[in-house]
Amino acid sequence: MKLIHLSDLHLGKRVNEFSMLEDQEYILKKIINAIDDECPDGILIAGDIYDKSIPSAEAVELFDDFLVSLAKRKLQVFVISGNHDSPERIAFGNRLMDASGIHLSPVYDGNVIPFCLHDDYGEVNIFMLPFVKPANVRRFFPDSEIVSYTDAVRIAIQNMPVNSANRNVLITHQFATGALRSESEDISVGGSDNIDASVFDEFDYVALGHIHGPQNIGSERVRYSGTPLKYSFSEASHQKSITVVELGEKGCLSVRTVSLTPQRDMAEIKGSYNELMRKSYYENTSYQDDYMHITLTDEEDILDAMGKLRVIYHNLMKLDYDNKRTRHSAEVNGSDAVETKTPFELFAEFYELQNNAPMSEEQSALIKQMIEKIWEGEK
Repeated sequence: MKLIHLSDLHLGKRVNEFSMLEDQEYILKKIINAIDDECPDGILIAGDIYDKSIPSAEAVELFDDFLVSLAKRKLQVFVISGNHDSPERIAFGNRLMDASGIHLSPVYDGNVIPFCLHDDYGEVNIFMLPFVKPANVRRFFPDSEIVSYTDAVRIAIQNMPVNSANRNVLITHQFATGALRSESEDISVGGSDNIDASVFDEFDYVALGHIHGPQNIGSERVRYSGTPLKYSFSEASHQKSITVVELGEKGCLSVRTVSLTPQRDMAEIKGSYNELMRKSYYENTSYQDDYMHITLTDEEDILDAMGKLRVIYHNLMKLDYDNKRTRHSAEVNGSDAVETKTPFELFAEFYELQNNAPMSEEQSALIKQMIEKIWEGEK
């Protein structure tokens, strides 16, 4: 049984105010090409389909086109919601779409019923567990002690009809302890959303979403496929890919990747203004079209540096300086005790560092409201 695992499409995402829709449309076509080359039996999409719980019409249309392309190929497609998605929106029409081989995870209700696929070695059961918080699971199992995310996922799995004699695959969207994170992911204070990977011991393969860098957790049996595109400069060195999983008889597993080449890459360069503007520096590179993070080393600020650099580096996303002044400023800012600051104060400082301007009153009010909701939701 051959399965292709992907996740974290984040359709509709904006990176440093640049819309990624065109890049996402391009990479989805590349994924379709890879699927045609591989001829899999099924596709596993492990959450964060959209970047926002209320996605744009363009993002919804893009995912609809992708699903139609998969359905035309008579593939079995399994889709779960992630922490960025609205579970209700992802689940909409799921019973109707089952007939087309498109299986959308329902809103978690304490019952996870597997879909059964068959090959020469027998049954392969596909379990879909969307992103859940302790409160989501506690609601259906009030007699179980559910305090942490590990408790929540363990209880959810214990109440699944897993037959260990068969091959079992789980698709879920959680943060497994030990995973290497990127800047483009949501981070919970103190790592409270960590789960211990031992909860997955009953499964032959676990298709994870949530972490944006492709990686195994402990072994290739538990894996994050990562995002198909780079969504932060912390991912500039990543090789994005889809994961190809082949299940033989019980206990036989093969995992490999198929690399994805984006329409525009992300790159970081550093040097003086005059050095970076020389044709000899950027010719024979893709920097003129790539999404760029440039760090200038000039001691004096360059007037309208962003505008001037964009004449050459058309998709310049981020501009920093690294000189005596900025290093001194970083030392002063870094000396403040983080422990004494509220989450809002930390976010406000981060926003100003990233945007070189403070938040507006409207933005501040919105962030305060969101932080309050998050804290309430963790309980």
